[in-house]
Amino acid sequence: MTAVVSQPGRRLLGRVVAVGAATTALATVLASPAAAAPGVDPATVDRNADPGASISVNKTVHTPAIPPNPDVVLLVDTTGSMSGAIANVRTNLQQVINEVRAAQPSAEFAVASYRDEGDGAELFRVRQDLTGDATALQTAVNGLVAGGGGDTPEAWVNALYQVSKGAISYRSGSSRIVVLVGDAPSHDPSAGHTLTDAVAALQADGARTIAVDVTGGGGGLNATGQAQTVVTATGGQLVGSAPDTVTAAILSGLHDLDVTVTPKVSCDPGLSATFDAPSKTQRSGTDVNFTETINVAGDAKQGATLHCTVEFLLNGLSGGPAFVEQINVRVNDVTPPTVTVDDQTVEATSPAGAVVNYPATAVDNVDGPLTPSCTPPSGNTFPLGETTVTCTAKDAAGNTGSDTAVMRVVDTTPPTAACTPTNNPSGKNTPGSNNPDGFYQISATDLVDTAVDIFIRDTADSSVNFGPFPSGTKIKLVQAPGAQPSVKDGAGDINYKVTLRGDALIVGIDNFKNASTPAKCLVAPPPK
Repeated sequence: MTAVVSQPGRRLLGRVVAVGAATTALATVLASPAAAAPGVDPATVDRNADPGASISVNKTVHTPAIPPNPDVVLLVDTTGSMSGAIANVRTNLQQVINEVRAAQPSAEFAVASYRDEGDGAELFRVRQDLTGDATALQTAVNGLVAGGGGDTPEAWVNALYQVSKGAISYRSGSSRIVVLVGDAPSHDPSAGHTLTDAVAALQADGARTIAVDVTGGGGGLNATGQAQTVVTATGGQLVGSAPDTVTAAILSGLHDLDVTVTPKVSCDPGLSATFDAPSKTQRSGTDVNFTETINVAGDAKQGATLHCTVEFLLNGLSGGPAFVEQINVRVNDVTPPTVTVDDQTVEATSPAGAVVNYPATAVDNVDGPLTPSCTPPSGNTFPLGETTVTCTAKDAAGNTGSDTAVMRVVDTTPPTAACTPTNNPSGKNTPGSNNPDGFYQISATDLVDTAVDIFIRDTADSSVNFGPFPSGTKIKLVQAPGAQPSVKDGAGDINYKVTLRGDALIVGIDNFKNASTPAKCLVAPPPK
């Protein structure tokens, strides 16, 4: 087997693979298949998460042994020294096609050939443009005949240039691979095109080069380092081969190409996915591992299910549905309902207080309106004074919200006072409109206070304020303008004798210091 030689001081960036001449079965040189079918694992992530949370997922991309949707151009040296290599390709072409299609059913192939600058029409020929027709491809390879040549260097620099300048009709979105098979270096320039021109054309086309360096009299494709330059610049491989193992070398090169896996992320607002590296490059057919971090925004809509789609591109191309991950994150509802109940002040209607009807509402960010539960409930009788009401509501996620309010039951309604003429205790005189005997019953009633205090005041002396007396007290009222106002015990069922300078004003005052409008007791005029 011929050794692969590089130019002095040149760093070998492309992979160099040698295939032994003793290899008789192509399967022995194929890369071992990945343990799992090509694709991303796990392909689906379903999680629940709080707003602001992060989810870490270990992601494995099982890369295919051959890049997706390959367009493979077999570019074969047909000069005189290549007859053994051509025979090997002719014999095993169908196995190459079958092996590639087993990994990538959409693969298409083209066949082209080159010789040297003095070989006229055979300088460069496209024998068969890209096709999936295995019979047409076999016919094209069967037409390859070794001949011509001349000096040792051939014209493959020109051939590479022509392939990438429109001689081959590549499909959109394909993995473009040029398999250069030869046993000699190239003229540079070649038919007017330099090695730099050829590399630039390949790079512009996105085509990688597998250089199959066949042992023979020409010293090999890489005799002057040209092949290594091409494969390094295009991310390809340099593969050593004997003439009778060329197709095995081709398959080995196809299976050992590097693949760059790049996650392409598309997410709903509020959700994002990042990776520990923007891309990773490894040999095709191996597992590429990423750490995926799924981030839920702090303001993500609670209760919503957010989605991300991540497509793991292979060398910038789609690998198909198996390389697409779906992320579904249900954002937890962590916000309690908003409960609203307001303070109220209600006038008492009885000694027990008052019935208080108050509104209370609850609204949840996910569930919408809810019915709160309140203690004490609306519609109850609340006692005088302040009572704290607590209202709560729970949403479907179990979040509980609450609010409190103070219900004040007050008494601001004054009592009603009365001064009612009564009979003379002797029974001899029924009081008339002017009650000439001056007998009265003083009273006061209130909605809340059952025992209102009653006070007697003098219209002729503002300093007089006798009392308190209970409601129902009976008095004998005497008017004496020159006398000192006084209250003395009465006789019989008359509780008190009250002497005033003027008329009496009866005022009731309840427990909350509400004073009634004065009720006037007119003193009877003196008898004539």
